[in-house]
Amino acid sequence: MKTVAAWLLAAGGALAQPHRPVQEFPTSAGVVKITPIQHASLMLEAGGQVIHIDPWSSGNYDGLPQADLILITDIHGDHMDPKILPRVSKSTTVIFAPAAVAETIKNATVIRNSETKTAGPFTIEALPMYNLKRGPSPGKLFHDKGRGNGYILTFGGRRFYFSGDTENIPEMRELKNIDVAFICMNLPYTMPPEEAAEAVRAFHPKIAIPYHYRGSDLNVFHKALAGSGVEVRLIDWYYQD
Repeated sequence: MKTVAAWLLAAGGALAQPHRPVQEFPTSAGVVKITPIQHASLMLEAGGQVIHIDPWSSGNYDGLPQADLILITDIHGDHMDPKILPRVSKSTTVIFAPAAVAETIKNATVIRNSETKTAGPFTIEALPMYNLKRGPSPGKLFHDKGRGNGYILTFGGRRFYFSGDTENIPEMRELKNIDVAFICMNLPYTMPPEEAAEAVRAFHPKIAIPYHYRGSDLNVFHKALAGSGVEVRLIDWYYQD
């Protein structure tokens, strides 16, 4: 008996690609396309450039282009995965990452909290991401301040924020002029949906999209932002599980 894949090939058909919930955002320089891949992993396309953020072997990269730029937020395995980098890289790919990541990813260019770099048509700002109180044991935190980066990418006058693994920290609440915010939430490593919504209310992006949310109740996040004026988009980041 033929497998489904063999039947498709015999019939002259192509193997089905996963249905990726691509999001598109207009800017003054053209459309920004953002493709969720898995958990904290995504691909951004704009201005003829491809950016992969936190590429991870758990995601399905079939059919996706290689990166011109890779951004890595932290040293944990769902953000820093050396095994996937050859697949999503080409000879000219640039990697920006915090210093803790560069200890493992030797070809990464270090970008620290509060630093700004440019890559083609993009401006990249590195921001703090850290825990305030949650950790594996008393006196220890899952993410120490200064170790990892969140990022703001600016393209065509639009600002896209990727929180990385963080709690509701002061630096997040003080953000300004964010058009689209990708906000982490899951316990025990980051924060619950109601805390994430509290942060979003404080800095008030135009659009808020939960990611890195496995196991979280997104309806709690959505309801907590009702009447805030923030558009909430709930996207399936685990469509391939």
